Amino acid sequence: MGFATKAIHAGQEPDPSTGAVSVPIYQTSTYVQEALGRHKGFEYARTQNPTRLALERNLAALEGGYAAHCFASGMAAIDTILKLLKAGDHVIVSENTYGGTYRLFESVLKNFGLDFSYVDTTEAANVERAWNEKTQMVFIETPTNPIMAIADLEGIGTLTRKRGKRLVVDNTFMSPYFLRPIEYGAEIVVHSTTKYLNGHSDSVGGVVVTIKPEDAEQIGFLQNAVGAILSPFDAFLVLRGIKTLAVRMRQHDENGRRVAAFLAEHPKVVKVYYPGLPQHPQHERAKRLMSGHGGMIAFETGTLAAARAVLDNVRLCALAESLGGVETLISHPATMTHASIPADQRARLGITDGLVRISVGIEDVDDIIADLDAALQKA
Repeated sequence: MGFATKAIHAGQEPDPSTGAVSVPIYQTSTYVQEALGRHKGFEYARTQNPTRLALERNLAALEGGYAAHCFASGMAAIDTILKLLKAGDHVIVSENTYGGTYRLFESVLKNFGLDFSYVDTTEAANVERAWNEKTQMVFIETPTNPIMAIADLEGIGTLTRKRGKRLVVDNTFMSPYFLRPIEYGAEIVVHSTTKYLNGHSDSVGGVVVTIKPEDAEQIGFLQNAVGAILSPFDAFLVLRGIKTLAVRMRQHDENGRRVAAFLAEHPKVVKVYYPGLPQHPQHERAKRLMSGHGGMIAFETGTLAAARAVLDNVRLCALAESLGGVETLISHPATMTHASIPADQRARLGITDGLVRISVGIEDVDDIIADLDAALQKA
C-alpha cells in the first residue's frame, strides 16, 4: 500500500454503526460497561478513546512502527520517552536541538538524576566518543532545528543496535513522508503533531511511535498514569490533516527548493541552511536518507538589525513561532524558539542574532519570494 493510501485509510475504517467516512469525534469522558468486568474495549477516556486510537493506528502505519501513543504536545511526548529511563542514566543528544527540548532536559529532567551530553550527530564517531557505561539512549533531531544539520542515521543506528540501546529520532521536520527513521535503526520516533502532520496551525499535540512491544506497553502505561493525552477533537483535526499530508509535503518541498535557491543568490543573505542545496555539507546524505528536503530553511542576515528589518517588513510571511502549517511562518530562533539556550552556546552552534528561520508554506511560491525580497531590501 502506498504512502498516500495509508495516510487516508490506515486506522480509519468507516464507522461501523453509520458508515461515516471520517472517524467520529468521541467526545466522552467514560463508557458504559456491559457488566462487571465486561466492556467493549473502552473504560475511561484518559486510558482509551476511539478517535485517538484511530490516529495512533494511522501514525504507527505511516512510520512503520508497532504502536503509537498520542499526547497533548510534542514536549509531553518527549518527556514520556525520557521516563523510560531512571536516575543515573546518560543520554547523548544532538547539540543543535530545539530550545524546548534543551530546556526540558537541562532545567527539569537533570533534577531527577538524568545526565545529558550534547554532541555533533552528523558523525557517528562523535556519538561513540561521548558514550560511557551509563549511556542508555541517543536522542537525535534530523534535520536539526534550526541549522538543518543531517545526522548520520545509518552510522548511529548501527552503533545503538550493536550496543543494545535505544535510538530516538525527532522526525517533526521531515514527517514520515520524507523520512522514516525506523528504517535506519531508530527504536522510537517522536513528532510534534502540531507541525506537518496536522498542517493547519489549529492543533497542538505529540506522538511517540515504538517498534518494541515492551516499549509500547510502557509508553501506554505512562500515558495513562500521567494523563497528558491528546483530546478527541485534536485527534480528529490531526487525522483530517494527515489525509492531505502527501500532497502538502510535495508542495512544501517544491516551494522550499525555490525559496532556498532564491535566498542563496540574494545579495543581502550571508548564508543559507537547507539540505536541498548542493553546498549544504550533508547534501549527499540528505539525498540518500530522505525522499525530499521539505520546507524548513534558515538563513543568516549578518546582524540583529538586518534580521529585525526582514521580520518587521514581511507581509505575507507570518512572524510567529511554530512551523509546518500551510501558511508561511518566519521566526527569529535566538529570541524565540531557542531563547532558553545560553547565548554562548547559541553562538557556537551558529544560532546568531542575525539568523532567521522560515517554514515555507504552500502558497504560490512567487508570492513568498516577492515578500521575502521586499523585506530583504529593507535590511
